[in-house]
Amino acid sequence: MSGDDRQSELAREHKERQAKRAAEQTAKARRNTFIGAGVAVVVVAGGVFAATTLMGDDDKTAAAASTPTPSASTSSPAPTALPSTAPPKNASKVSCTYKRDDSAPNKFVGLPGKRPNLKLKTMTVSTNHGDIVIDVDANATPCSVNSMAFLARKGFYDNTKCHRLATPETAGLFLLQCGDPQAKADGRNPTDGQGTAGYVYADEAAGGMSYTKGVVFLTQPDGAAGQNSSQFAISLSDENGQLEPQYSVLGIVRSGLEIIEKVAKDGVIVNGDDIVGDGGSTAPKNPIIIKRVTVK
Repeated sequence: MSGDDRQSELAREHKERQAKRAAEQTAKARRNTFIGAGVAVVVVAGGVFAATTLMGDDDKTAAAASTPTPSASTSSPAPTALPSTAPPKNASKVSCTYKRDDSAPNKFVGLPGKRPNLKLKTMTVSTNHGDIVIDVDANATPCSVNSMAFLARKGFYDNTKCHRLATPETAGLFLLQCGDPQAKADGRNPTDGQGTAGYVYADEAAGGMSYTKGVVFLTQPDGAAGQNSSQFAISLSDENGQLEPQYSVLGIVRSGLEIIEKVAKDGVIVNGDDIVGDGGSTAPKNPIIIKRVTVK
């Protein structure tokens, strides 16, 4: 074989390796998930997804170690309208069902009552960085709000860490995920993102509104139903509106979104030991610790 032929063969082999690697990265990116009792979220379109797919492993590691820069859409205002458009429900006719579930690591503090309080309006997440105030919609998602209020009263969220800060550079999403009572958020714990309250309940108003900036929603396995528990996510970008409409909307952030955005600028810790892959694998470098949650 001549020198020119050998160079051509090497070039062809290199191109084939690049194509194979690109295909593998595309497949991996399509499996991008965030885990909250096995939560999976797939970004299906848009520029952020494309940027994620085209990154190699080394590139993604470097990006995760660097300071994240939110996409342009993150500067848009959060929505102000809650999803409920139906006439007010009669509280005496609403009954919630919560089922005990030990399939994931959990902290069980009991089961919420069946009768929700439809007068609940706000959920305040007090953190080490300040308060995040969320307008909840008990009319649209009474059992979800009822569950959050119950766990708040039990001190379930007290002194827990938000285990995942997904950024466009690391996951093609921009959101904060909290509610795993056993999360260490230290980049080493392999089960971060799997913890629950030890019970599950049905979906409510799933897809009632797009998961754009400021929207707070519950998390559960991709394609699953009735697997809601203690974990929730706060959307930090309109890009998340691409997510499949399968997650129950809890409410909308009224104030405090800038707290999370400021923390995001400090970057994330990549957990290489995450046993699931893209679950609780990117904790904020600057920890977000929930001191308490109050629903009233």
